[in-house]
Amino acid sequence: MRDTTVLLANLRKQFAQDNICAYIIPSDDAHQSEYICPRDERRSFMSGFDGSAGTVVVTKKEALLWTDGRYYQQAAKQLDTNWTLMKDGLPTTPSIGAWLSKHMQKGHKVGVDPKLLSHRAWNPIQKELKNNECDLVPVEKNLVDLIWDSQPSTPGKPIFNLSLQFCGESVQEKWEKIKKELVDKRADALVVSALDEIAWFLNLRGNDIDYNPVFMAYLIITQNSINLFVDKNQLPENWEAYQRENGVTINVLPYSDIKDGVQRVVDVTQSKVWIAQTSSFFLTSLIPPNKRHLEITPIALMKAIKNSTEIEGFINCHVRDGVALCQYFAWLEKELDNGSSVDEISGATKLEQLRSKQQHYKGLSFATISASGPNGSVIHYHPAPETNRPIVKEEMYLCDSGAQFLDGTTDVTRTIHFGTPTDFQKEAYTRVLKGQLSLASTIFPLKVKGQVLDTIARKSLWDIGLNYGHGTGHGVGHFLNVHEGPMGVGIRLMPDDPGLQENMIISNEPGYYEDGQFGIRIEDLVQIVPASNSKHNFNGLGALTFKTITMCPKQTKLIKKELLTSDEIQMLNEYHKQVRDTLTPFLQKENDTVTIEWLNRETKAI
Repeated sequence: MRDTTVLLANLRKQFAQDNICAYIIPSDDAHQSEYICPRDERRSFMSGFDGSAGTVVVTKKEALLWTDGRYYQQAAKQLDTNWTLMKDGLPTTPSIGAWLSKHMQKGHKVGVDPKLLSHRAWNPIQKELKNNECDLVPVEKNLVDLIWDSQPSTPGKPIFNLSLQFCGESVQEKWEKIKKELVDKRADALVVSALDEIAWFLNLRGNDIDYNPVFMAYLIITQNSINLFVDKNQLPENWEAYQRENGVTINVLPYSDIKDGVQRVVDVTQSKVWIAQTSSFFLTSLIPPNKRHLEITPIALMKAIKNSTEIEGFINCHVRDGVALCQYFAWLEKELDNGSSVDEISGATKLEQLRSKQQHYKGLSFATISASGPNGSVIHYHPAPETNRPIVKEEMYLCDSGAQFLDGTTDVTRTIHFGTPTDFQKEAYTRVLKGQLSLASTIFPLKVKGQVLDTIARKSLWDIGLNYGHGTGHGVGHFLNVHEGPMGVGIRLMPDDPGLQENMIISNEPGYYEDGQFGIRIEDLVQIVPASNSKHNFNGLGALTFKTITMCPKQTKLIKKELLTSDEIQMLNEYHKQVRDTLTPFLQKENDTVTIEWLNRETKAI
C-alpha cells in the first residue's frame, strides 16, 4: 500500500483547465485487452490497485474504485485511506453513473479520456448524469499523463507472422468471409480496435502487452482494401513474403492516423460503417449516427469458433502443458517431503522453467497464481515479495497457471493439500469438483447462452450455502488472449454472447474461497463438441456438450467420496485414465520416473 495523497492533489489541480468537477480513469478498454502495457497502467499508477478490472472516479473531495468480486480482497489491501472501495456486483453498490448523478450538482461536468472509455460504457453514465442535468465530457489530454513524470514509453516491439501451419487459414480466406458479412449488413467498411481481433485476422502476433501476443494497432477493412494503422518499424522483416503467403496486400499507415482514416471512410461511404460498441467513444463518435452500424464485429465470432488446425493445436499444446504441470507437482511434493524450502515465487519460477522446455513455448499466458494458505482466498492473487509465503504441508495450495504456445493457449488450476486437509476443506473441494463434473457432462442446445449453464456448476455449493465471486467460464484465444469473448459462462449476461457453438474453447472453473484461510479452484479448458447421446437432439436444433482437453490429475485425497454419485466417480476415473495414458509415453521418453510414479498414484481409480 502506498500513499496517494500527492498524486490525487496533483490530479485535482488539472480539473480547472477543462472545467470539470470529477474525472473517470477506466481500465484501458480502447483495445479490449485485459492486460495493458506499462504506459497505460494509469489506474494502477493513481490508486495502487493493479487488478485487471476496475474503474476509478476522482472528485474534488473523494476518490473511489469500482471493481468486481474477484478483487475485493486485493483492492482492500492495495488502496490507502484516501480511497473508497465500491464493490461492483453487490445490490447495494450504485453504478458509477448513479453515484456521480447523486453527488454532482446541476451543471457539473465529469471528464474522461474518450479513447479509454467504450461507447457501451459511455452511454449509461451519460444518461444517468443527464438525469441530474450534468454532463459527461471528453477530455482530449489525459490528465494522468500530465502528472506522470516517469510514464513508460510506448512498447513498439517487433511483430511476427504466424505460419499457416498453426493458424490454418489465410488472411485472404478470412477477408472473403468478412466481405460477405459487410454485404449482409449493408456496410462499406469495418473498423476494428480489439487487438486480439486484429492479430487473429492478420495471422500476426506481437509482444506489446505482457502475456498477450498482440501489438498496438487499428484496422479498417473494406471490400477493396485492408488498412493497418501501426508503427511500420514493428513490421516483420519478411513482410513481403508474409503478404504473398496470405494472398493479400496490406496498406500500412501510421498508428496515429486512425482518426483521419475513419473520417476518410465516413466521407466516401454511401452506406454504413461497422464498428463494435466495445470500441472507444473517441472512435465511435467519428462516425455519424446515421452511418453507424453498431454490432459486435464478425471477426470476434470467427475467432471464437476454432478451425480444425486451431483445435488440433489446442489439444496438442495441452498435452505438452500437462507434462510440465505433472512434473511440477511431482517435484514440489518431493521437495516438501525432503524438507526443502519452496515458496510461492520459487514454485512459480520452477513451473515456468518446466513449461519453457516444451515445444512451441512462447511465454506465460498470465501471471501465475501460486497461492499458499490464506493467499489462495484472494481470487486473482499473484505472488510478490511483500506477500510471498512458503508452500507448506499444513496448508492448501492453489496454482492457476497457463502458457502461450504457437499452436494454442493454456489455462489450468489445481488445488492441492500436501498434508492432512480438514473435513470442511474436503467437503468444499468435493462440492467444487461436483460442480465442475456436472458442467462438463451437461448436454445443451446449440447457441444456448452461457449464463443459462452457470447454475449447474454452483448448485452443489449452493446446497450448503456456499458460492464463489467470479464467472464459471471464459473463452480462450488461439495463441492469443487467455480471456476471450464474446461468450462465457457466468451469472451476468454477456451482451454480445452469440450462444455456445461447436469448436469454441472455454474454461470450466468453479471455486470456493474462505477469506483469510484458503482458496479452492479446479479449472479445465473444454472444447464444445456435438453430443452423441442426446435422444431427441432438441428437435433437430442440435445437441452439444463439453470435451475436456486439459491433461492434469485432480487430487483425490481431497475428495469426500460419499458426496459423489456413481456417475461422477466413473467420470473422474475415466478422465484420470485418459490423463495417465496420454502423458505416460511423453514422460517415458524423458525417463522421468519420479513424475510417472506420482502420475500413477494421482490417477489411481477411486
